[in-house]
Amino acid sequence: MRSVGSMAGPAVRGLGLSALIMAAILSSIAACAAAPRADVVSPPDASPSGVKSASAVDARSSYHFMLGYQAELAQDTDRAIQEYQAALRTDPGSRFLKARLATLLFSAGDLTSAVRYADEVAEAADQDAQLLGQIAGIYAGAGQVEKALGLFDRAIRIDPSKSESYFSRGLLLLNLKRFDEAAQSIEQGIKIAPDSPVGYYYLGRVAMEAKQPDKAMASFERAMAVNPAFEPAYMALASAYEAQQNREKAIAVYRQYLQLVNPHGREIRQHLIRLHLNGKEYREAMAELEKVLADDPSDFDAQLRLSLIYGELKEYPKAIERLTQILAARPAELKIRDYLGFLFEETKQYDKAVEAYTDNLKLEPNYFDSHLHLGVLLYRLKRFPDAVMHLSQAVKLNPKQPEGYLVLGLTYLQTEQYELASQTFEEGIRYHPTNPDLHFNLGTAYDKLNRFDDVVRAMETTLKLDPKHADALNYLGYSYAERGIKIEEAVALTKQAVALKPNNGYYVDSLGWAFFKMGLINEALAEIKRAVDLVGDDPVIFEHLGEIYLKQDLIAEAREAWLHALELDPSNVKLIERFRERGMGDPTQEERIRQAQRRVSENKSLQHATP
Repeated sequence: MRSVGSMAGPAVRGLGLSALIMAAILSSIAACAAAPRADVVSPPDASPSGVKSASAVDARSSYHFMLGYQAELAQDTDRAIQEYQAALRTDPGSRFLKARLATLLFSAGDLTSAVRYADEVAEAADQDAQLLGQIAGIYAGAGQVEKALGLFDRAIRIDPSKSESYFSRGLLLLNLKRFDEAAQSIEQGIKIAPDSPVGYYYLGRVAMEAKQPDKAMASFERAMAVNPAFEPAYMALASAYEAQQNREKAIAVYRQYLQLVNPHGREIRQHLIRLHLNGKEYREAMAELEKVLADDPSDFDAQLRLSLIYGELKEYPKAIERLTQILAARPAELKIRDYLGFLFEETKQYDKAVEAYTDNLKLEPNYFDSHLHLGVLLYRLKRFPDAVMHLSQAVKLNPKQPEGYLVLGLTYLQTEQYELASQTFEEGIRYHPTNPDLHFNLGTAYDKLNRFDDVVRAMETTLKLDPKHADALNYLGYSYAERGIKIEEAVALTKQAVALKPNNGYYVDSLGWAFFKMGLINEALAEIKRAVDLVGDDPVIFEHLGEIYLKQDLIAEAREAWLHALELDPSNVKLIERFRERGMGDPTQEERIRQAQRRVSENKSLQHATP
C-alpha cells in the first residue's frame, strides 16, 4: 500500500485546497481501491491483522477472496465487492475484508455502506496504524472529520514513527482552518522524515491558507531543496508568486524546473506558456510551444495555440499555413476552419473565406458560427440576397446572439426593405432588450419609415442603456437640428458626440449644422470646415457648407460648394432645385455635373451586369 507521501505528486497537482487535502488523506484508500499488488495481497487468514489461523479458514472464504482480487485486477469494482462480501459471509470476523470492502465501497460512491464497514473495523481494540489511517481517510472523505481525527490520533499512539499519520492529520486540521494545530502536526511529521519533501510542501500549503506567503514560499523552497525533482513544490511556489502578481518570478520557477529537472515537463511548460500569453509575450510563448511540438508534433492543442498567436501578431500567412496543416489531419474541426475563414478575410482573400465557411456548412448545415460569419462577409461584399439567407438561418439557430439580428437588419436597410429591417431589429430586441445597438438601428429604420416619434423613443432608449453611445447622441442631435426643433438640445447632444469622438468628421458636421440652426454662423462655419478636413468629399457636408456661405452672402463660395456636392451626388434633386431658386443657374448644364451623372449611370449599369 502506498503511503501519503508517495501519492503527493501528480495526484495533487492543479487541485484546490479541499481537493488537495482529500487527495492526500485518501491516498491510501486510492491505493487500496486500485488493483492490489500481487506481492502484498494475501487471503484473509494471512492478513496483517492475523484474524484466523490457516487451519481455521474456510476454503470458500479464500476462494471468494481470490475471485474478488482477480476482479480488482480487471478493475471490475462491482464484482470485487460481491466476491468480498461472499468471503465475509464465510469469515464474518475478518477486519481485512471489512477494510477492503470499506475502501471499495467508498471508491464506488456508496458512503453509507463504506462508513458502516469502517465503523466495524474501527471498533476493534487491536489495530495497526496503517489500517487505522486507511479508515480515518474514509471518515474524512465522508465528512466525519472528528472521527477521522480520533483515528489518526490512535494511529500515532500505536506507531508514532509514521510521518504519514502526522501529515494526514495536519491536512485534515487545515481543512478545518485550525492552522496552528495543522502546522504543528505536519512539523512533527517532518521531524520523523526530514528528508521527505512532502511535509515541507504541506507546511507551505498551511502557511498559504493562513495568509503567510513568505513562510509558505520558504517551505516550498525547502521541499525543492530536499528533492529538486518534487514537481508540486515548483507548482506551488510559482502559484504563490502569481498570487503576489510577480509574474517574472513565477516564470523563473517554471524555467528552473524545466532546466534542472525535466525539460519535457509538459504541464509545467503549459503554465509557462499561459504566463507568457497573459503578459502578451507572444514570441516567448511561441518558443515554448515549438518545444512542445518538438516533443510531440501531433499535439493538436499546441498547434492550434501557435496558430492563434500568429493571428494575434497579424502574421496571417503563417497562421493560415498552420491551420491548413491541422485541417489536413483533422478535416472535421469546424471551429478551426471557421477561424481560417476569418484569417482569409483579414488578408482580403474573400473567395477563400467564403469557401471555408461554405465547406463547414457542407459538413454541418446547422453550424451557427459559419452561417453568421458567412452572412456578415456577404453583407460586406454587398451580396445582400445571399447574406439574408445565411443571417436568417443564423438567427433561427441561435436567437441568443444579437449580432445576427444586427447585420440582418442592416442588410434589409441596404436593400431599402425598411419594414423588414424594423421587424428584424424588433425581434432582436425581444431576445436582447438591453442591447443598445439594436435599439439604435431600429431608430434608423423608423427614420426611413418617417416614424419620427418612434425614432426619438428608440434613440432615447439607446441612451438610457448606454449614455455614451456616440452614434445615438449624434443621430438624435442631428435629427433635431435638421427639423429645426429642440435646437439647444441638438447642440448639447452633438457636442457630447464630438467630445467622445473628436475626430469623427460626421459628428463635427452635425455639431456645425446645429450651430447653424441656432444662428451661430461663425461657429458653424468653423466646425463644417473642420468636418471637410476630417472627412474629405462628402455631399452632405458640402451642401451644409454652401448653406452657411449663402447665409453670409458669399454667393460664389456657396455656388462652388453646392456644385461640388452635386458632383459627389448628382441625384440630389432638392439641391438642384434650391440651386436654381437662388439664381445660380441650372447645375445640370454644368459639364462637371454631366460627367458625374454619366459616371453614376455607368456604375449602375456595371453593377447590374455583374452576376
